Amino acid sequence: MSPNAFKSVVDIDLLGTFNACRVGHAFLRTTGASITVISAPQAGLPTLMQSHVCAAKAGVDMLTKTLALEWGPMGIRVNGIWPGPIAGTEGMERLTPDDESRARLEKVMPLQRYGTPADVAEMALWLSSSSASFVTGSIFNCDGGLSLIGFGAMFPA
Repeated sequence: MSPNAFKSVVDIDLLGTFNACRVGHAFLRTTGASITVISAPQAGLPTLMQSHVCAAKAGVDMLTKTLALEWGPMGIRVNGIWPGPIAGTEGMERLTPDDESRARLEKVMPLQRYGTPADVAEMALWLSSSSASFVTGSIFNCDGGLSLIGFGAMFPA
């Protein structure tokens, strides 16, 4: 991987998340405001051929926790979600491009299926609701159990 390829992912994932949060901050200075950041399991699971994603998403998770500390006194909660394999996304189309690779991954996952965009949306909705009013600085798995088995199942050596 070239230095520019690595930098591009860090710029998009980490710097992009920072910029979005920074711009949103001015509009969220009310008690009960909530930011939900989308990260990835690679933030905590070293993954072959994914060093750029692992580094960028680990930064996103630490940014999430730090902003929760800094903005909590202003009434702003900041949390994150680790989506797992989500059907119909560009990432999964690239990582499991054929039926065989998809079936192999689904078979080893604890829930034995890909998630849906609605699965992640429901988690984000809960985090934004009053039901999660005492939750901040947390990163939630929404990954069908993939983080329990690691990415070795997805990227065998």
